[in-house]
Amino acid sequence: MVYYNGTETLCGIWTGVTDYMKQTYLECGKIINTHGFRGTVKLESWCDAPEVLASLKRLFFVSGGAYTQRKVLHASVFKQFVLADLEGVESEDAANALRNVVVYAAREDLPLEEGDYFIADLLGLPVRHADTREVLGELVDIKQQGAADLYIVKTSTGEHMVPCVPQFVTEIDPEDAVYIRPIPGLLDGEGENV
Repeated sequence: MVYYNGTETLCGIWTGVTDYMKQTYLECGKIINTHGFRGTVKLESWCDAPEVLASLKRLFFVSGGAYTQRKVLHASVFKQFVLADLEGVESEDAANALRNVVVYAAREDLPLEEGDYFIADLLGLPVRHADTREVLGELVDIKQQGAADLYIVKTSTGEHMVPCVPQFVTEIDPEDAVYIRPIPGLLDGEGENV
């Protein structure tokens, strides 16, 4: 769960399509281990920074399609991870039982500045040509690596990577589409596919 800052280079890091409702709960991390013997869990943060995950006062767990809330009693950043004490998790065994569990945050609990977008709200958007407004494909994934994020765009010729830089991505409208200005070979099957 990372978000996009539309104010600097159009691409930053956090996750609407007009034909579906925005998700109430967003993936924000995963419990990867225990820490100590008193039930503290170690989380891998999927937020822009582990400080975002550590600032949450509650986390949600999903089981059988239903979300249940657990209060965060204490959380702190440890290297790039988050150590958290959760309500009802008071032993190493209880913490171990949560290993590999994905945790969620309520949308309203996450800080989002004007011009930022949740990744979950961008996935599934049509990708349109910035000049002609023609639909070129669909945004199916976002890879966050290197200097610029990579948008994975599914077209009739397969999936293609589009660097999220102002030269290619000209506008992001989470209620409409992602607008790009492709160069020859980027989306027509002649370039490198994913």
